[in-house]
Amino acid sequence: MSSPPVSTTEGFICGGIAACIAVTVSNPAEVAKTRLQLQGELTRGGGKKVYNNALDVLAKTWKNEGLRGIQRGLPPAYAYQILLNGSRLGFYEPFRRGINKFIGRPADEQIPFTSVLAGASSGAVGASLGNPLFLIKARMQAYSPSLPVGAQHQYKNAFHALSTIFRAEGARGLVRGIDAAILRTSMGSSVQLPSYNFTKTQLVKHDILPANSAWTFLASSSVSGACVCLVMQPADTALTRMYNQPTIVGPDGKSRGALYKNPIDCLWKTFKIEGVRGWYKGSTAHFMRIAPHTIITLTANDIIVNLYTAARDRGLRSED
Repeated sequence: MSSPPVSTTEGFICGGIAACIAVTVSNPAEVAKTRLQLQGELTRGGGKKVYNNALDVLAKTWKNEGLRGIQRGLPPAYAYQILLNGSRLGFYEPFRRGINKFIGRPADEQIPFTSVLAGASSGAVGASLGNPLFLIKARMQAYSPSLPVGAQHQYKNAFHALSTIFRAEGARGLVRGIDAAILRTSMGSSVQLPSYNFTKTQLVKHDILPANSAWTFLASSSVSGACVCLVMQPADTALTRMYNQPTIVGPDGKSRGALYKNPIDCLWKTFKIEGVRGWYKGSTAHFMRIAPHTIITLTANDIIVNLYTAARDRGLRSED
């Protein structure tokens, strides 16, 4: 009996588990990336450097803040990854198949346009659901009692962060930067799974590697990670800065960002003052995060899905 595809719910759960495994490994690089992106914010010439590079961030953070410092924001990162990658990995295939059917093409056909559109759509869903968690994660990762960069937000834990923001800014505060989050995640998601699936298909098609080999998953996810990092970096920098910016109360009594109106405004101001290099601050740390994160997420997801379907099929056969 052939193995039926996993349902959306099953795909969501498997994707969420895979992402949590990955974020445990990649979170320290995310802390480094966040701090480098905020260093010298809107300062000509980059300002005074607190950190020289990604490895310097990790070394200084470990020395001054210990394990807690390099894993800042990990609890909300777990919750965010479940929502983001559960959605991105769980909804990608249903979206792709649905779009294919909508345009009158076979559901199983791999079409670049519908693959990119499905990736962007599933990523946008995940980014919207997880926005409050990414917001507090970014602020917690930026906070340093010893070597601060950017605006500093001190929270005891994720629940304290959510309640503090809600009391100060209301529900609007929890969805701050959602436009930047959707832009960032849609750009990354638009290439993540299409590039992964394309690479895997080519490796198998040309008999370079077998279909269910861990090496196939590893090679495909490595290519995917590089593609994601290249496409997503400017939007990622804008997102970090929009999340972490201080807030002010306007004449209408509503709280708003003190530095940026929206992600396009952030990218323009960054470019005008810091140049293109400002968009790519922390890009090395970003690759140090995105490469293992993508590799572990996609490889673990394939392995978990295969293990789950094998166990499910054994259960189905035992009932026959």
